Amino acid sequence: MSDPVIVCAGLEKTFASAAEDLRVLRGLDLEVAPGERVAVTGSSGCGKSTLLSILGGLDRATAGSISVCGWDLSAIPERGLSEFRAQAVGFVFQFHFLLKDFTALENVALPAYMRGGSRKAAYDRAASLLRDMGLGDRLNHVPAKLSGGERQRAAIARALINGPALLLADEPTGNLDAASAQSVRDLLFGLSGAYGTTLVLVTHDSTLAAGADRRLALADGKLGPA
Repeated sequence: MSDPVIVCAGLEKTFASAAEDLRVLRGLDLEVAPGERVAVTGSSGCGKSTLLSILGGLDRATAGSISVCGWDLSAIPERGLSEFRAQAVGFVFQFHFLLKDFTALENVALPAYMRGGSRKAAYDRAASLLRDMGLGDRLNHVPAKLSGGERQRAAIARALINGPALLLADEPTGNLDAASAQSVRDLLFGLSGAYGTTLVLVTHDSTLAAGADRRLALADGKLGPA
């Protein structure tokens, strides 16, 4: 049996301020199997995005242990976190964060090219991913010439360009109309399976969460069945 992609034990996160300390995560435990698709729901401000940031090495836990894709995120230095993010994780956010002066093809190819791969290999891989996203006729369009749903699909392609073992999505349908949201839902679940990528997403979208293999609710700093 394969090792879990994510193992968190006793995870704590506290934000300190002059007024008071805000304890967001309170001894949270989580284990995610390879290829599993997990949706985390919860009220606004409950810590969903904080959890995702910690899983992706964008933030540090205050206490507890966390292993993601075999990397001990509790122990590695900041430079190690940068390498972890480049190698192991792809991110999809509510807003696409595409570079406005770059075409869809250039936006998707950039992370692969920056890792030191050849320009041709990066662009070939990007074009293939964009075709998988239904954007084969939009390769040379800048973001302003794409619809909201098309921009988010390009962002998913960019997240997958380096072949991450783990895809993290933070409210990926939160800024889309119903039709575009459905398209993104289908892609996230379908492509995570096709590429063998483990998926963890946080969302208020009950329809999106319903497509996951497992649904969890974050409340009072801990995870439980949704």
